[in-house]
Amino acid sequence: MTVRAILNRKGNDVVTIGPTETIAQAAALLAKHRIGAVPVVDTTGRIDGILSERDIVRLLTEGGPTVLAVQVHLVMTHTVFICSEKDTVAYVMEKMTSGKYRHMPVVDGRRLVGIISIGDVVKHRVEQIEHEAKKMREYISNA
Repeated sequence: MTVRAILNRKGNDVVTIGPTETIAQAAALLAKHRIGAVPVVDTTGRIDGILSERDIVRLLTEGGPTVLAVQVHLVMTHTVFICSEKDTVAYVMEKMTSGKYRHMPVVDGRRLVGIISIGDVVKHRVEQIEHEAKKMREYISNA
């Protein structure tokens, strides 16, 4: 199975934020959409980084509430690991696990076409295992 299968169920909507927005704006965006991370994109739509709840919590712990006025690009994770719709779920699961990433933007060329979370990947894998188990039970009962 591929990342495309996850996006087919989840959808391709991606909430993004610009690099000059503030941490306060980013936190409000995350809360409004009930998401744990947001890709940071430039004016051309290219991914510049990713900002997560962890990034915000770490910043608040270090600097207190005054850091809410800091611009996103100063806090975001600059090295973003991406995948394509053609990548397998197993490949993405391995990359997310080994790199300890909870979110991975999906790109087609340079265009952002989705984002998947480790929760999306686990949910997909559990559904796949349940489907396989059902087919095995059917096979055994018909044998």
